[in-house]
Amino acid sequence: MLSNSSKYAIKAVLFLALHSDEEKRVMVKDIAEPINVPQAYLAKLLQPLVKEELVSSVRGPKGGFYLNEENLNHSVIDIIHVIDGEQKLNSCMLSLEKCNEEKPCPLHNILVASRKDILNNLENRTIKELAFAVEEGSAFLPL
Repeated sequence: MLSNSSKYAIKAVLFLALHSDEEKRVMVKDIAEPINVPQAYLAKLLQPLVKEELVSSVRGPKGGFYLNEENLNHSVIDIIHVIDGEQKLNSCMLSLEKCNEEKPCPLHNILVASRKDILNNLENRTIKELAFAVEEGSAFLPL
């Protein structure tokens, strides 16, 4: 359901939520290794997140990426929408272009309720909440 790009972006944002703030900025190279994502690829993923103000950054020798309070309050679905677009999560599970409510694929009606629950949870869960779950140990993220 999530592309690799979205998964990498979510892991990078969570890394920043746990290891950065306005005074402690993190370089791409310092994020890439712990989350196991190629540095150049991660740099490209972070660019649109900065542009859409989900991640903050400062250029220069003391620059880097970080999350401020506003960034932390974005929902997880915001990251996915920036990376994959809004249609990715609503696309057919069998990748059929013409699958919809009027003309459902064989899996459509089975998965529609689950998909709505997943989307609702992604919309209502903030980056701050996910980071807190990792910090308190109720969620696992190897960083």
